[in-house]
Amino acid sequence: MAFGVGFGAEQDESVLADINVTPLVDVMLVLLIIFMITAPMLHQGIEVALPEADAEPMQLKVDDPLVLSINRDGIVYVQDRPVHPSQLVEQLQPLIDARSGEAIFLKGDRELAYGRVIEVLDLLHRGGITDIGMVTEKPGS
Repeated sequence: MAFGVGFGAEQDESVLADINVTPLVDVMLVLLIIFMITAPMLHQGIEVALPEADAEPMQLKVDDPLVLSINRDGIVYVQDRPVHPSQLVEQLQPLIDARSGEAIFLKGDRELAYGRVIEVLDLLHRGGITDIGMVTEKPGS
């Protein structure tokens, strides 16, 4: 708002109506940077120690793939929700149908027994889910 010096009819009664957008732009740029850094971490599922392999990466069809994780205790997670193995296929099938048949990424902890990973793969295969990619880390990362 503009302030004038004077009284009566001589006073300038014009109002400054400009908005200072500099603070708004600063805040928006900070938020943009925060979201750019955190967005790739949102679809990772739960934290597991992945085995190392020197394999070529699969091409992603979407930015947010469906991740199935098995932690070192053998608990199966769909994204970040624990799921009982008997209900695994029932809960995955609607998610796969909604994503038009894209691949599921399976993350198994390196300390997990190999047999447990095979049990989960067998459950998926018997349920008709066969497009599965195994997630590993590059050696030395």
